[in-house]
Amino acid sequence: MPAPHPTEHILIVDDDDGMLILMAEALRAEHYAVATAHSGSAALEAMGRQVPDLMLLDLKMQDMDGTTLIKRLKERNLRVPFIVVTGRGDEKVAVETMKEGALDYVMKDTGLLDLLPSVIKRALSGVERDRALAGAQADSRRLESEIVAISEKERHNIGADLHDGLGQQLTAVELICTGLKEDIAELRPDLRERVEQMGRMLREAVAQTRVLSRGLVPVRDDPDALRTALAELTERINSLRRIRCRLECPATVAALEPTVAGHLYRIAQEAVNNAVKHSKTTEIVVRFRDTKDGPWLQISDNGCGMPKTDERNPGLGLRMMQHRARVIGATLTVSSKKAAGVTVTCAFAPRE
Repeated sequence: MPAPHPTEHILIVDDDDGMLILMAEALRAEHYAVATAHSGSAALEAMGRQVPDLMLLDLKMQDMDGTTLIKRLKERNLRVPFIVVTGRGDEKVAVETMKEGALDYVMKDTGLLDLLPSVIKRALSGVERDRALAGAQADSRRLESEIVAISEKERHNIGADLHDGLGQQLTAVELICTGLKEDIAELRPDLRERVEQMGRMLREAVAQTRVLSRGLVPVRDDPDALRTALAELTERINSLRRIRCRLECPATVAALEPTVAGHLYRIAQEAVNNAVKHSKTTEIVVRFRDTKDGPWLQISDNGCGMPKTDERNPGLGLRMMQHRARVIGATLTVSSKKAAGVTVTCAFAPRE
């Protein structure tokens, strides 16, 4: 029966030639594809040609120690799963290396070669599970993004229909009522007041339709749309005449993708509405600016703070804000202090 073809590629890094040969032979006997490196520098060169599925790393080498090699890999943005090989007396160093991401460690002793295949198999199984989980999470985020994008598109379509369809028809009927009022002024004076009432009701309906359409499509497509929409949001809160609300934003900000701008606006809208409804605040500040990592948005109030029950069990509004942040690749944080208000921050992770 032919031997199975090796599928996983393992790189062994050790400056002990004898141990290097023995470990390589033991793993090749298990049908792994094995490459070897006699130093940290040779390992970096080898990984420039092919990134292994798993690295078996000696902590002590002449040109650089294992910890230094791991740091060099991170600087190159190479995420290589690895197992540490260490001698007696270095268990503490091995445990510290586990904090740097090592999957496991094995001791250089007489039982190493017998133990090594099972350690490798267990580590590779864990790597495969992590990859499968990461793939499933990526698929979940992609589906979430598609669902939210479809929802936003439908909201946009409904808003456009309200503004361009129903709003225009109502305006046309209002104009007809205006003309009708003049026509019947002399013939039927008793109907004039009724026609005037119809006109007023139609004007109110037109105004309500515009408010609804603006709420469904709060962020337009122009480059400065989000700043403009946030300014309009703060103006609406100020119109309540019981809460001061201001926007702190540079005069110009970089244009954003419509999807990102839309989600940031909805986060600000939800945070502001929560403050108005629940915080007993007298002032709300919306801060928006560019950073080297992406747009940064923060909403803070000077209210009573968030109840402890809400911090432990966030409501639908907070969960939706967190979901919107995840969809655009950002992180939402909420901090609350009793009698000092709530601060909601949406920011992107530092770019490497």
